Amino acid sequence: MTSTDQAPTKAGFVAVLGAPNAGKSTFVNRMVGAKVSIVTHKVQTTRARIRGVAIHDETQIIYVDTPGIFKPRRRLDRAMVAAAWEGAEDADVRLLMVDTPAYLSAMTGGETRDNAAARRAAEDTDRIIKGLNEASAKAVLVLNKIDLMPREKVLAVIDKLNEDGQFEQTFLISAHRGTDVKDVQDYLVEKMPESPWLYPEDQLSDISDRLMAAEITREKLFLRLHQELPYSLTVETEGWSRTKKKDLRIEQTIYVERDSQKALVLGQKGATVKIIGQQAREEMTELFGTTVHLFLFVKVRDKWGDDPARYREMGLEMRD
Repeated sequence: MTSTDQAPTKAGFVAVLGAPNAGKSTFVNRMVGAKVSIVTHKVQTTRARIRGVAIHDETQIIYVDTPGIFKPRRRLDRAMVAAAWEGAEDADVRLLMVDTPAYLSAMTGGETRDNAAARRAAEDTDRIIKGLNEASAKAVLVLNKIDLMPREKVLAVIDKLNEDGQFEQTFLISAHRGTDVKDVQDYLVEKMPESPWLYPEDQLSDISDRLMAAEITREKLFLRLHQELPYSLTVETEGWSRTKKKDLRIEQTIYVERDSQKALVLGQKGATVKIIGQQAREEMTELFGTTVHLFLFVKVRDKWGDDPARYREMGLEMRD
């Protein structure tokens, strides 16, 4: 086949929207085939827009993993929600990811205290649909976590979410298990416009190694700590160098807002931060393909959430 006979290349952006904990990052990692966004069981884990790049034959798809869209309370919340909507504005395709069992629970579970999280997720999802409607923006509905519920119960959710005719297509998947994600991939390949590839063939993400290292440590903190503390901390990679043996030396600072939070991160005699550092170092060693020496420091920075420099580090714009 001559070069003139080759199929044209295609490339485009897919914005992955959804309420917190809908499975957006798990989905993006699955579609890219590598970890480009951290994943925890806690909501609001993703703070910035992260682009993951996947190639299928002549088509390059750039997945934009956006922060969860929810009713913001803090300045950081407002910046995250604004980043999510901005990520959707210029996308070639918008996907709305839904935590299907949570949405069904909100529809049928009444007003019990145990159902509060599901109701919040459903309200956030409905808020996104309203925003898409107001912008006259079509989207694709992706009902996630269907492995956690009987298929016949999904029909009620499909009917409810498709009432306004906002969605061009509906898919049922399990991002965690990979169930039926190939159907979504094939659909997106068809939807991408003809274009030269926008990223080098070997690039999986636009996130820098320094920021990815900070995200890995933040993931371990989210998984290890409890209650509201994870939302009061941030991690910055402040040192990045090579040793004489060419090992990677990384120095990071975990910023918290109060001395009591610092004590929780450190743990008794530094035990907690030691475990977090070990887990983060092991993952970084695997990710970067070289021995990593990780040094963690914990510092109090009062109201770091009001510091413009912290927002720039996360790729966010501080909002009033």
